[in-house]
Amino acid sequence: MFFPEGQVRVFVYGEPVSMRLSFDGLYALTRHTMKQDPLSGHLFTFINRRATQVKVLYFDRTGLCVWSKRLERGRLLSNWNAMSSREMDWTGLKLLLEGIEPRRVRLRYKKADSS
Repeated sequence: MFFPEGQVRVFVYGEPVSMRLSFDGLYALTRHTMKQDPLSGHLFTFINRRATQVKVLYFDRTGLCVWSKRLERGRLLSNWNAMSSREMDWTGLKLLLEGIEPRRVRLRYKKADSS
């Protein structure tokens, strides 16, 4: 999974998904529920109910790929109630795969204009 980090878009599905779904099931969720084009080259991320497994669906110009990860300990998410379908960046996905929940952080200060 080698992507130019600044150009890839990552979409996270905000509801628990059965990990029995594979290419066709994840394709259907992406197309009909998320209203996205699975053949766009973007990454589509799905997490199971216990938040111990994640699957990523993407198209690499030759076919659909499914990448999967199962945690041996811990959970990917602490609370499903705070989860929603959204777009995140590549760094956010890497943090999620490491078990760090990416959240929106507000700056505590405002940058001063240099002019």
